[in-house]
Amino acid sequence: MASAAHPIAFTIGSRRLFAIERQLVTVSFSLEDILLERPPAVPTLGSADGLRVLSAPPAAEERLHAAMPGFVVGARQDYARSYIAMTGSYEDYLAQFSGKTRSTLRRKRRKLEEAGGGALDVRCYRTPEELDEFLALTLPLSRKTYQSRLLDAGLPEGEAAQRVMRELADRDDMRAFLLFLAGEPIAYLYLPVSGRTLIYAYLGYDAEHAHLSPGTVLQMAALEDLFAEKRFAYFDFTEGEGAHKALFGTGSIPCASYIMLRPSGSNRALLRSLEMFDRSVAATRDLASRFGLDAAIRRRLR
Repeated sequence: MASAAHPIAFTIGSRRLFAIERQLVTVSFSLEDILLERPPAVPTLGSADGLRVLSAPPAAEERLHAAMPGFVVGARQDYARSYIAMTGSYEDYLAQFSGKTRSTLRRKRRKLEEAGGGALDVRCYRTPEELDEFLALTLPLSRKTYQSRLLDAGLPEGEAAQRVMRELADRDDMRAFLLFLAGEPIAYLYLPVSGRTLIYAYLGYDAEHAHLSPGTVLQMAALEDLFAEKRFAYFDFTEGEGAHKALFGTGSIPCASYIMLRPSGSNRALLRSLEMFDRSVAATRDLASRFGLDAAIRRRLR
């Protein structure tokens, strides 16, 4: 596996203050790797500074630490990796929600339908030609989203990334969805496919329409369409936690993402500094919450 420059970032909330790069080899665990207890091979580092580990389950962590004795670990995030097991029908999936949640989801959809004149306008894109149309419509929207402006997580615009998207479309290995309001796109969802697993890669929406819950409405409309295909076994929400993932997931697995660096003095100092910085941010956040200032600080950071 080839190494690549990876920024080890010092952040407050979603805002990056600065970052220090290290050459890292990425070891990533797919959902099926985890469910089938199928760990990927431990890579040879060569001249790289270490590993970037994504979504390692506990058993795989033990193997990595045994293979890299003495390596220092930092930037760790522990979370439940959520997924949807796409067995049965969309109606079966809906039945797993409480009656109150189903009512809330229906109300959100109705509200957006009424705003759009009575019908929900969701379009699916899967062929190379349709992908070109999707990108032309979505990239201007993506640049306006919270995900792009503050999280650097908008739809990728680079030529290499879009070439990969087109290769996936050529193989029928991607699904993309757009939600329109009055003929204008307001939310998008992009899902590459790996085997029988849909990967939750990019979701974004126009913040001006946040009161209409466009991300939630689009997610449910897309799932209805995807269940009807009867092709997919899983919908993988990938790394990290969030209310959106917890709401829609039918199961979860404990995982961790972190960095493992060679045990040099500079690497130890870097990860120790990051740990101390994160602790000070957490302490400040707790203090702000105690005095009721956390909401004001979040607005200021945005």
